[in-house]
Amino acid sequence: MVLIGSMGAGKTTVGGLVAAALGVGFADTDQLVEDEVGKPVAEIFVDDGEAHFRALERAAVARALESHDGVLALGGGAVLDPDTRELLAAHEVVFLEVGLSDAASRVGLGVSRPLLLGNVRGRIRQLLDERTPIYTSVARHTVPTDGLSAAEVADRVLALVQDGGHAHDR
Repeated sequence: MVLIGSMGAGKTTVGGLVAAALGVGFADTDQLVEDEVGKPVAEIFVDDGEAHFRALERAAVARALESHDGVLALGGGAVLDPDTRELLAAHEVVFLEVGLSDAASRVGLGVSRPLLLGNVRGRIRQLLDERTPIYTSVARHTVPTDGLSAAEVADRVLALVQDGGHAHDR
């Protein structure tokens, strides 16, 4: 299972909970890139640029989709790559949908998010507007997360898996 969505959707937290409940491994592609390069994503953006990060991300996603058989969380921008979207077609993809208010409160103002320099709320709105249609087009299922705890979202994702993909689907 692959979790996609914007920053603040809870992909990493929910993914860990879902993986634990299913008794499978969990991986986060941002963490895979950080482990490979030896520095945080924010530093890669600053030191090497977004294009370099996206190339590393594309390779990490392709490797993980091929070899990881548990729950995989993709970085928010990973679905922007057409090759990645093509690879995702063969996988169970769940879009964790989050609105502006919840995304902004979950991300906060003090965390290291390279795409959020400047007007944080305005930038999150822009990213949601740009990316939501892509998330929707790639996903087999959509799970709204607004107003829910990570455990509640994980329960909804698990319900999708356990009943063959019909519960809480839109």
